[in-house]
Amino acid sequence: MSRYRGPRLRVTRRLGDLPGLTRKSAKRAYPPGQHGQARRKRSEYAIRLEEKQKLRFNYGISERQLVRYVKKARAQEGSTGTNLLKLLENRLDNICFRLGFGPTIPGARQLVNHGHIAVNGRVVDVPSYQCRPGDVIVVRERKASRQLAEGNLEFPGLANIPPNLELDKAKFTAKVNARIEREWVALEINELLVVEFYSRKV
Repeated sequence: MSRYRGPRLRVTRRLGDLPGLTRKSAKRAYPPGQHGQARRKRSEYAIRLEEKQKLRFNYGISERQLVRYVKKARAQEGSTGTNLLKLLENRLDNICFRLGFGPTIPGARQLVNHGHIAVNGRVVDVPSYQCRPGDVIVVRERKASRQLAEGNLEFPGLANIPPNLELDKAKFTAKVNARIEREWVALEINELLVVEFYSRKV
């Protein structure tokens, strides 16, 4: 399945708050659809599926990409769930969102796709680029690029920049100092359920 391009509030009503997907908040508190207000007893599979869908929709990745990230996280030392979140948080589009260059992750992805962002002096237009400690991320010195970033920095999607990132607003420059710590992941999720969901499939 490709990247989701449908109504975003419909997703947040079903899955809860997804800060990377949209800044809007739904007026209705119950899930969408004809049976949204009905009481449902969810199975264990449904609960795990929901947690997995939160990751997919928040970070804007396809099912195939998420499976690849799960395999990578398993191959690394330490907790698979924490490794998975760190891999997703280290994506260039997500880091641009966390810095405030983009209002949401889809907005930050567009910024990257259109060549407004440079990493270590080279233009990178791949949103899934894995940022490493020491990387310097800069909004290119073009009028259009700077105007876009400036407008977004006035009203960032999230109030706090995680301590692993260092931002110089005046120069539109940022540096990745380390990998993000688990407590600074903005998404409310039980990553262990995601790992369990894929344990039988991958």
